[in-house]
Order: sequence, then structure tokens, then C-alpha cells
Amino acid sequence: MRKESENDNRVQLTLAKQQGTLIEVHNLPNDDYFNVGFVVALDPVFCLMISIDWDGKINGLIAIRINSILYTERHSDYLTSVSEKTKVAHDYGYFDIWQVQKFIDDNPEITQGNLLSNLLADSFNNKLPVVIGTDKYKGRDDFTGIITELDTIKLTLHYFNEHDLSSLWEYDVLRAKIDYLRVRGAQMATGQQILQDIFKEL
Repeated sequence: MRKESENDNRVQLTLAKQQGTLIEVHNLPNDDYFNVGFVVALDPVFCLMISIDWDGKINGLIAIRINSILYTERHSDYLTSVSEKTKVAHDYGYFDIWQVQKFIDDNPEITQGNLLSNLLADSFNNKLPVVIGTDKYKGRDDFTGIITELDTIKLTLHYFNEHDLSSLWEYDVLRAKIDYLRVRGAQMATGQQILQDIFKEL
């Protein structure tokens, strides 16, 4: 399995940020799934990306722990294809239906300082669902839910299982164990709908 050094990955993320170009971030062992997006911020531990889906539209923000990244790719046929699709998404007005860019423009402090803390606090204070991936499961499973408690060490997540909606489950997550965090996008909106309609949360 391909594995680049943390420093090499940071250099590539920094270049993508400076040049405003798409980048592939391979942070899971299964190479069939990886993240594509625009890097908007880096801190000593995390990178923050505007995530772009296969249709070339924004599907939210994702923070990825840099030392969990296996490798990055800045020049590939897949990126070229997605880049072309973003042009169509712009032309037809569906590139940013979740208003992620407006959120960043209106809240520039979200990209400064401790990125993980900023995103967790934003979602907690605004009662917005998040998707959390931990180092324990390495992409085999992640958790969609609402943060009910948050401190400097850990958080408590009330999450649901799409295959078992009999109840909400509770998961205490150490911040140090979070490999990636998805916020303010498609999964936030669908999670919000499920929590409201089925569990009468929010």
C-alpha cells in the first residue's frame, strides 16, 4: 500500500491550498474510497477541505487528521474529470447548494487556530449533526449524530444506525481519536432530517 511521509503530504496539501486546485486525499486503507476537495486551511494536526463529490458539487466540509493520511494526489484523470464536472455544477447553479462557501466567507475564524475545535464548537453550538470517523475503525464505520456534550478532551455523540432505527445510541469519543469530521453538508442535512422526523431530536 502506498504511503507517503506526513511532511510530504503536508507539502502537497499546502501547494493545493496555495494554488486553489483540487486534491485527492487518501486517508483510508480501502483505496476505493478517498476524499476530493479544495484545501482551505491547515493547522499542526488537521487539514480542512471543501469536499467535492463525484457529481462535481460541494457536499460539505471535512477535517482530516494529517498523520492519518496515507498519500495525496494532485494530478490524476479522476481529478480532471471532477474538475470538468464542477464547471457544469457552476453553470447550472448546483455547485454549492449547502452554501458552504458563504459559511466560510461569513465565518473566516473557522479556518484559523484549532480546526477540529472550531468545527466541533460550531456544530455543538448550532445543534448541527456531524459525521465522525475514528482511528479505531479506519473507515470501516463512521458515526452520524448530534453532539450532546463537548469538552477539551472528549465529546458525547448521540448517533443513529441507518440499518437499525429502533433507538439512538451513545458514543463517547476522545478528540485525540478522531481521524476525520464531516460538517455542514449533505450528510448534515440528511442526518438532521432523520433526527427530527424519526427521533424527534433537534
